[in-house]
Amino acid sequence: MPGPFPGMDPYIERHSLWADFHDSFIAALRGTLQPLLKPKYAAFTQDRLYVVESDRPIYPDVAVVRHPQPSSNAGPATALLEADAPAVFELWREQVRQPFLQIVEPNSGRIVTAIEVLSPDNKQEGPGRNSYLKKREEFWDSGTNLVEIDLLRAGQRTCRVSPEKLASLAPWRYVIAVSRCFPPQQEIYAIPLQRRLSRIAIPLCQPDKDIILDLQVAFERCWDESPYPEWLHYDQAPPGELTQDELAWCDQLLRRAGFRAGAAQ
Repeated sequence: MPGPFPGMDPYIERHSLWADFHDSFIAALRGTLQPLLKPKYAAFTQDRLYVVESDRPIYPDVAVVRHPQPSSNAGPATALLEADAPAVFELWREQVRQPFLQIVEPNSGRIVTAIEVLSPDNKQEGPGRNSYLKKREEFWDSGTNLVEIDLLRAGQRTCRVSPEKLASLAPWRYVIAVSRCFPPQQEIYAIPLQRRLSRIAIPLCQPDKDIILDLQVAFERCWDESPYPEWLHYDQAPPGELTQDELAWCDQLLRRAGFRAGAAQ
């Protein structure tokens, strides 16, 4: 069964589903890219790893401590010292894996272009965003082109262009940024909720021509192989903020596709 939305499905942004979608979409992008890249290039999946450290309290730091009474047959009185009651926390370190794609020139082993599908951790302050931005600068310094695919409405954007310039492209909900090293520029694809995902130009080594990656084809490939219709809870409102017009549009599509009871208005 095809998805009810012409482009990105806003219900996939649910926290419980995003990690599965992220990995599946990376695989779908790779499968869509490979025939376009042969025979000169190849797309490989790589992992970026970072460590999250946290703590959680085991019990509160307020307690009544009862000092033991000295034994009746004890010798000369001895001062017994006890530690004050501390707050006790369990420390843990978690290694987080974030997959991304690299387009490689096999003869030289050179990484030509990296393709990132942003996760919530990349768009909020913390180690995930710090790790991502550091890796992005490494790509730029090494002369590697970068494609950032942001299909999340929430969080801070990572585009290099200013927020004012992004705002001038409104209305849009999703954004794809293609950063080229030669010449140094960033191309922005701003996508409204109601529109199909873009066909984007993927840069390769000069003087080779760009290849065209149809993100909607990759998304539909991901959707067809997924269990999402049974898990998206289309009877509820989508996660995140939408305008009343967007909510009404979602309701109409879901009714028309048979995912909600009642005829479309």
